[in-house]
Amino acid sequence: MKQRPATLLATLTLLAAALAGQVQAATPKDTVVMGKDITNILTLDPAETFEVTGGEVINNLYTRLFTYDPQDFSKLEGGVASDWKVSADGKQFSIGIRENLRFQSGNPIRAEDAAFSLRRVTQLGLTPSFILEQYGWTPQNVAQKVRVENGRLVLELNKRWAPTLVLNTLTSGVASIVDEKLAREHEQDGDLGHAWLKTHAAGSGAFSLKQWKAGDVVALDAFDGYYRGTPAIKRVILRHIPEPSAQRLLLEKGDIDIARDLRPEQVKALAGNPEVKLHEEHKVSELYLALNLSNPALAKPKVREALRWLIDYDNISEHLLAGQWFTHQTFIPKGVLGALDETPYKLNVQKARELLKEAGYADGFNITLDAANLFPWLQVSQTIQQSFASAGVKVDLRVVDVNQAMGRYRSRQYDAMFFYWSHDYNDPHSSAGFLIPNPDDSDASTLKAAAWRTHWKFPQPELVDQAAEEPDTQRRIGLYQDLQRKVLADSPYIFLLQQNEQTALRKNLSGFVSGPAFDTPVYSGLKKD
Repeated sequence: MKQRPATLLATLTLLAAALAGQVQAATPKDTVVMGKDITNILTLDPAETFEVTGGEVINNLYTRLFTYDPQDFSKLEGGVASDWKVSADGKQFSIGIRENLRFQSGNPIRAEDAAFSLRRVTQLGLTPSFILEQYGWTPQNVAQKVRVENGRLVLELNKRWAPTLVLNTLTSGVASIVDEKLAREHEQDGDLGHAWLKTHAAGSGAFSLKQWKAGDVVALDAFDGYYRGTPAIKRVILRHIPEPSAQRLLLEKGDIDIARDLRPEQVKALAGNPEVKLHEEHKVSELYLALNLSNPALAKPKVREALRWLIDYDNISEHLLAGQWFTHQTFIPKGVLGALDETPYKLNVQKARELLKEAGYADGFNITLDAANLFPWLQVSQTIQQSFASAGVKVDLRVVDVNQAMGRYRSRQYDAMFFYWSHDYNDPHSSAGFLIPNPDDSDASTLKAAAWRTHWKFPQPELVDQAAEEPDTQRRIGLYQDLQRKVLADSPYIFLLQQNEQTALRKNLSGFVSGPAFDTPVYSGLKKD
């Protein structure tokens, strides 16, 4: 990409300051600097990336097979794909590729690149590969199941799946289209370019990778061959600023253009600043309590119902979290296909006491509650500890780091666990498939998802497959709404809150889009006045 010498010098000066941790006020007109905790970028290979900031970065480095209108995420559209057809039996998809698209290397984007990209996810078998493996793809058969015929990408599935589900999974990070020629040029010992792609990019997204210095900075340059048009902003820099208070101060001084991790107190402090504006978007992230049914008290339905009446949902969302999270009690987040906006539970200590008495716990009982030492997990857990005590449920709050919490959850070594859930891809099956199936509750089980972790056996597990396979979208919505009501009425999950992400921006910046998921932020529309 060509730039005028003066512009290039200013941009490089800013980058040097960011790399050195220096302060540089008044960011250049053609550059956007974000303040963000970027420690969770562990790799930039789309076959491996499953962390929040890493997923966000690859969304701007690569074009996925399918995507959403950045102005309306309810509208699915082709990314690299130009069109698609589904066979009569629902088991085969034929997908055309947009003409005249090129990677940032200059190589043309072909159906073969799309096939290579999906195959390598399955062949590498890294963490997010399960998104594609559910279609029956294995390292042994994926070359036959994912192939090119007459210039079109053909996907052969193991059974009939709802077309909306298939297309939605192909908007996820694992459906980022990788430049096969460039990846193979950097292949080492048959790794399909994996080692190289951990720190480099081979995409066709709105931005190319200028530099990634772990725990310090990411610098991205606009790609003038992007299919939606060259971005107005020539460079985006993510500066590692882990402290929300530091982000606020740097935003006020003009050293950064966007602050991404502010807590309610920082947002409140910025409210009267005319140079700053607040951007809000609902995310599909939720906070919930998981109850381990190996505990005799928690195994009783009336106890679980009582606990639902012992949480002051609205006080937590409106006062403790000041609108950064809002009350949402069903397992499919608002904004996702089939989401049910029903919130029947509120704080009612008397009702909870009556239910506990009926269950044989008139004097309450003792449990442990594990919570990670993160905002707002810890703060909400402390509030729950207090409200549970009002009905005699005594909570021993065990505060641990997030890795310890995950370890205890996965090994079923807890009574109650306060945890976070966000979709792996934008479809209700992402939640239903994680929360409900538990075909084998033994320690030898191969499916150790949420229901296994809680020792829960849903009485109608076939409903999950039925909803995932239903081709009629309206019927599919009805099936998921029925599932949500059943889980809301009796399950080991108490969903409390859904995220309302608040981002602070300098007033001269527009076009910021975060989107619903952890990996949907879009930088291509950013502009400075």
